[in-house]
Amino acid sequence: MKIGVVTFGGGYAMIPIIENEITDKKGWISADDLLEVVAISETTPGPIAICSATFIGYKIAGVLGAFAATFGVVLPSFVIIYLISLFLRRFEELEFVKYAFFGIRAGVLALLIKAVVSMFKKAPKNIVAYIIMAGSFVTVAFFSANVIIVILAAAVTGIAATLIAKKAGKEL
Repeated sequence: MKIGVVTFGGGYAMIPIIENEITDKKGWISADDLLEVVAISETTPGPIAICSATFIGYKIAGVLGAFAATFGVVLPSFVIIYLISLFLRRFEELEFVKYAFFGIRAGVLALLIKAVVSMFKKAPKNIVAYIIMAGSFVTVAFFSANVIIVILAAAVTGIAATLIAKKAGKEL
């Protein structure tokens, strides 16, 4: 629930907060496990924060933990969005509201950059990983490719590269 309260910017902006709470403070999962949870969450339907909460909750306390974690991350967002929807029309033209959202967007950008840097530090570092990363970025950013196809192509490339390396007796 603590993480769900700060949902501005969506799941990717929440990754540094999840890492701080779940990995650093509580020690429930390792940083490597969190990287895997994020990767799995990206490939499953639904928002990354909900998928991550479900996976982590299940790992910690089984089905009940998955339910509690998912409910906890969803409830604050639901309540906040409901309350905002009741009052936003009346206040959206006020200068301080505009300034607040400007500040929130800037903060979210910082959280997104932190998530990218953190995930980059934990990701494998080899020529194949760099090629997959650069190719995926260019394909999505400049050619507006379907993200699902890019993820699937990255997975196939990773599997193929690993199998080729193992057959040659090397490790990626």
